[in-house]
Amino acid sequence: MSDKPFDIVIFGATSFVGRLTCAYVARQYGDSLNWAMAGRSPARLADLRADIDANSAELIIADATDAASLDAMCAQARVVVSTVGPYALYGEPLIAACVKAGIDYCDLTGETQWVRRMQTKYAESARATGARIVHSCGFDSLPSDLGVHFLQAESRRRYDQPCNRVKMRVRAMKGGFSGGTVASMVNIAKELRGNPGLKRELADPYSTCPPGYKPAVRQPSVNGAQYDKTAKAWIAPFIMAAANTRVVQRSNALSDQAYGADFRYDEAMLMGRGNKGRLRAYALTAALGGFMFGVALKPSRALLTRFVLPKTGEGPSPAAQQAGFYDIRFYGSTADGQPLRVRVIGDRDPGYGSTSKMLAETALCLAELDGPREGGFPTPATLMGDLLVERLSERAGLSFDILN
Repeated sequence: MSDKPFDIVIFGATSFVGRLTCAYVARQYGDSLNWAMAGRSPARLADLRADIDANSAELIIADATDAASLDAMCAQARVVVSTVGPYALYGEPLIAACVKAGIDYCDLTGETQWVRRMQTKYAESARATGARIVHSCGFDSLPSDLGVHFLQAESRRRYDQPCNRVKMRVRAMKGGFSGGTVASMVNIAKELRGNPGLKRELADPYSTCPPGYKPAVRQPSVNGAQYDKTAKAWIAPFIMAAANTRVVQRSNALSDQAYGADFRYDEAMLMGRGNKGRLRAYALTAALGGFMFGVALKPSRALLTRFVLPKTGEGPSPAAQQAGFYDIRFYGSTADGQPLRVRVIGDRDPGYGSTSKMLAETALCLAELDGPREGGFPTPATLMGDLLVERLSERAGLSFDILN
């Protein structure tokens, strides 16, 4: 890969997250990195380069609907970062181009139905060409995937066995939605109406695991307000759990069940203790249910999209991004009852300020990986593991801490 002129190319550079990712790379690495910003508008790319003072970045004109332009872009890159969503609508041509070129790719998708389609269609070709396609490298789902990886490494060191039961609980989080996230959720709702079988697929906790992987383990799922005896607090559903849990289960599958053949995992929001926590849990459950119901119905979805939800290209203000944060706790226990708790903290708002840093550092970690090259669809934890934990801790404002 040494003949490639660019270590990374950020495709969709002028999107909301794309701009943040490019600004981070320019600020942190400047002239020390060979990189490029890619998109379909030369004028908007040039304006972005001037706005973020990215004089060292080259500009590449490429369009998700133009296979030739994607092939030309991939011919110049070691790693391509994609921020162009909804991925189910616009993402496949770039996957095809990266697989064809045998290069690495990462994105920030949480669209598990699309991820499964890409794995089914391109896994064999990726193995043949050496392309490594790594999905979900933002808040969906790095903190979850790497948090479990970090916990399991400590469990094996301390107890000589993994934690076969892990609960992820969001203790605190402050951030906002962007139009891109909303567009992805709306597209999933549309797909569900046109494909009744998709509901069963989305409910399958092993949907993105390798074909034939079906452990006889019933996975827990927090679908309503309930009291969690382990955390000693009331909990409510976490909107990103459906994506995160699939990535964690795939990591266990790809690592020959390093977390245990009977590994169970779920995610939820911590809402507090006593009656106050209980009321918060029920209120959040009702609010999420109302939102999902509104998005599912075409008339209410149109009204929400037009008058309430942010438009494509919109997102939290710089001040809101700076003020955001997240604090996530992992409660693990081994088969013989040994407990272990881990905390993952991130600065900036989770979906954008933090995600842009995680995405950039994942791409750079991919570009620097040494050793034998095996193509396919690995998870962040199975491909980069400790290297990525260390990198995010040192450079991206995350911390991974053992609490007991």
